[in-house]
Amino acid sequence: MAAETATANRIALDLLEVRPTDQILEIGFGHGATIARLAERAGQGCVAGVDASAAMLHMAARRNRDDVARGLVELRQARAEDLPYASGRFDKALSVHTLYFWPEPLRALGEIRRVLRQAGRLVLGWRGDRAANKQFPESTYRFHSDDTVQALLAAAGFRRVRILRESVGRATLCFAIAEDSQK
Repeated sequence: MAAETATANRIALDLLEVRPTDQILEIGFGHGATIARLAERAGQGCVAGVDASAAMLHMAARRNRDDVARGLVELRQARAEDLPYASGRFDKALSVHTLYFWPEPLRALGEIRRVLRQAGRLVLGWRGDRAANKQFPESTYRFHSDDTVQALLAAAGFRRVRILRESVGRATLCFAIAEDSQK
């Protein structure tokens, strides 16, 4: 999974524009490799992450054990729709290849907006090509168009949203950069 998602995560990290003192949240950290990269870039800040899977929490905690012990990284098991953080806690948030699994995407995006500080930045990444619809089972994956994601972000309260598309092999990766949430 780490190799399969590496390109999307690298692009998303660049779009996030991490500063050394940022407070960052990753939703759906999976294997934890991106958490480790975030911790390298925000070494004077804090990196938190949530994942719905206990197995992924265990794997990511093992991978990031030194940064967890230093207090730079905090990992929790939680759903995107119920983030266990105070309002306005984070400067930036990141979520790649998770939108498909959210049963309530508007609620999840509203929660992300809630935990972001005013003028915070969210980078959301997903597959946006028709082939993805055929490759992955509809019973598990829910694919969304650029327009749908833009509308969901606006409904969640994000005021400036731009969507970029990147071709990676046969896949088309989409990234929404949402900023300037109004509190």
